[in-house]
Amino acid sequence: MPELESIRIDKWLWTARFFKTRKFASDAVSGGKVHLNGQRCKPAKELKIGMKLSITKDQFQWDITVLGINSHRRPAKEAVLLYQEDPASFEKRQQQIILQKEQRALAPQIDREHRPNKKQRRQIHRFKQG
Repeated sequence: MPELESIRIDKWLWTARFFKTRKFASDAVSGGKVHLNGQRCKPAKELKIGMKLSITKDQFQWDITVLGINSHRRPAKEAVLLYQEDPASFEKRQQQIILQKEQRALAPQIDREHRPNKKQRRQIHRFKQG
């Protein structure tokens, strides 16, 4: 199979496993969460080997260089070989992860509000009517 020279940026983000679906990847590119060589772009922009991407997802950011192109989504171990991340970007993201874990450990566990079950609903109805 001949190696591809270029691919749509939204498809590459999906094959490199940055996003779960092509729709999410396309929305991220359209929303300005992905920059190609420092510029915003459209989802149909052709991506080539050697180009630099800046991807923002949740609170994290990746600064990467494209090393390979796949036309199909492959396992995560192979997807990691499609790009090389900037060491500073990797270090910054790891610090953010550590900080988030510390904040979660210090924050008290808040009980989520939940929907009442059938018995509790009946009690609420009796209380309101009586």
